[in-house]
Amino acid sequence: MSGPARSSVLVARLTSQNPGRPTNQPEILSELRRVILAGDAPPGTPIPLDQVATFFVVSPIPVRESLKTLIGEGLVDHEPRGGYRVAELTRDELREFYVIREVLEAAALRSSVARAGIEDDERARLIQESLGQSIAVQDYRTYHRDSRRFHLALLAPSGMQRLLHMFELAWNVTEPAQPMAAVSDDERARMHADHDAMLAAFVARDADELVRCSTEHYHRLERAVETQGS
Repeated sequence: MSGPARSSVLVARLTSQNPGRPTNQPEILSELRRVILAGDAPPGTPIPLDQVATFFVVSPIPVRESLKTLIGEGLVDHEPRGGYRVAELTRDELREFYVIREVLEAAALRSSVARAGIEDDERARLIQESLGQSIAVQDYRTYHRDSRRFHLALLAPSGMQRLLHMFELAWNVTEPAQPMAAVSDDERARMHADHDAMLAAFVARDADELVRCSTEHYHRLERAVETQGS
């Protein structure tokens, strides 16, 4: 006789705002997305529909609807007989999403430079200081999170909301792999220096130099992904 089903890695990472009570579908979607984007459920991790439904005290229906949304966002894969899993990207697919991010970022940066103010400069500067502190204490999980905040701080003044939405979706797809967690300390230091150069160009309102620095930064990211896959 087989024993009870083991809880999956993903289910073990879930939290509920109202333990023991039914959770609504938007909250289920948000929590599943949070766990995947945090890298707590690596690519390929099974997502057992029944266990997730039991955790949230709901029928499988709202869980299935949440997973459909995440499939559309590129975060979950589904096979009729294989069930649901956290999406796995090939090396080429991962590199392609970095290219997408690079193009979208370059388009928004020029608009940001034209519209940014002192408050935007200070916001980006504080995030960059936080990134430096994370490197100093080797807190690479926080560094990974704040790196995203830094890029978004440079893009936010653009006011290009649809573009920024597409940018975040493209960034989200790369998150489960946590590729930057595997780079060397030297490479991370060079990426941090890229951020310094981007910040300086942003504050100087030099759009051409900012886009050049951003492009160089993305090429470095792409090379890092290539190295990890070799």
